[in-house]
Amino acid sequence: MIESSATLLAARLASRELYAREVVEAHLERIREREPVIRAWTALDEHAALERARVLDDGPVVGPLHGLPIGVKDVIDTAGFPTEYGSPIYRGHRPKADAECVAAAERAGAIVLGKTVTTELATFQPACTANPRNPAHTPGGSSSGSAAAVADCMVPLAFGTQTFGSVIRPASYCGIVGYKPTFGAIPRTGVKVLAESLDTVGVFARTVGDAALLVGALTLDESLLRLRGVGSPPRIGICRTHDWDEVEAPGRAALEDAARTLAEGGASVADIDLPAPYADLRAANLDIYGYELARSLARERAAHADALSERLRSDIDAGRRVDTARYEDAQRLARACRDAFPDVLAACDVLLTPSTTGEAPRGLGSTGSPIMNRLWTLLHVPAVSVPAGIGPNGLPVGVQVVGRRGDDPRTLAAAAWIHARLGERAGLRFEP
Repeated sequence: MIESSATLLAARLASRELYAREVVEAHLERIREREPVIRAWTALDEHAALERARVLDDGPVVGPLHGLPIGVKDVIDTAGFPTEYGSPIYRGHRPKADAECVAAAERAGAIVLGKTVTTELATFQPACTANPRNPAHTPGGSSSGSAAAVADCMVPLAFGTQTFGSVIRPASYCGIVGYKPTFGAIPRTGVKVLAESLDTVGVFARTVGDAALLVGALTLDESLLRLRGVGSPPRIGICRTHDWDEVEAPGRAALEDAARTLAEGGASVADIDLPAPYADLRAANLDIYGYELARSLARERAAHADALSERLRSDIDAGRRVDTARYEDAQRLARACRDAFPDVLAACDVLLTPSTTGEAPRGLGSTGSPIMNRLWTLLHVPAVSVPAGIGPNGLPVGVQVVGRRGDDPRTLAAAAWIHARLGERAGLRFEP
């Protein structure tokens, strides 16, 4: 049961072939078994989850997520659980209301099992979570616990957030699907924001259809709730980006092998080069992030400096040195590149690009590099990471499917087609 897709579980729950209490108990048992090794959770409430399941079992089916257990990243407010943002500053903090995305999930019938581990204030200081594929390696960050919990079958679905690469990178490292929707598609009300121009609520799942189901339920988007397949093999642009020199051999091999496999499967595959101005987005992104980070965390820096990591204090201070003129220049470039992006995709349905620089690094001292993600976050486009292969260390490597702003259904449909052809080869296919 715990390896079943969310879509299959939802159908069985809706038909009363399964009951919510059975599903919750199975996932709680998995958490009891594996949590001492993976350390994905900051808070759980078994009693509340089982009581919610009982209420759902005794009443009508309430929505598309009826009876499905989910995890919530601990930068997203929950009234029923502490929300500590991965920082001692907020130890024991209890919000008065759920974030809108959590409330929407519960309205659709989901059962929140608890809060999942995040890095410090969703930045770069690692936390305690280990990679389920090999606990000696990082699961990535900052949505560490959510990615690990879904990959280890503790929950079928979980929330994350992305400022640079905090959904796509952990999904790749853990061998699951990560979906960062078009910027603003999921409301951020009740989410701890680091960078107003960048932060995006995303989701983790084990199939592309499951990710679409969750976001469709949150946004009431029928095109996601009933995701249609591609009518014909997609037109795919292979995009190595201006950061290709940062990609390690396993990441390069995953992209090249994926291109070959997809072409053999009938896709139209062609190389796509980004125009020269996109190379300057690397510096612009850092300026926008730093400027907005320094303002978002100004209170924490002023009142709780000793409780912040040295890395985060340094990043905030660097952001203070970005003046308004430099910030506005960076924003102008970002807007121009967003406006021009449809022309980049003129000859294709989606781009395919590395999800990460390679396999998950060894140890828990780093969450890995977000260099292959932050461009797409800045462009506000939808991005989906799907497993593509296994690297020399036996760890997953993903590829990232990127589409046009607002064109999430087509991006997800292409990602599902790609996942169907790559996931089995990677040994990372789950029950559909």
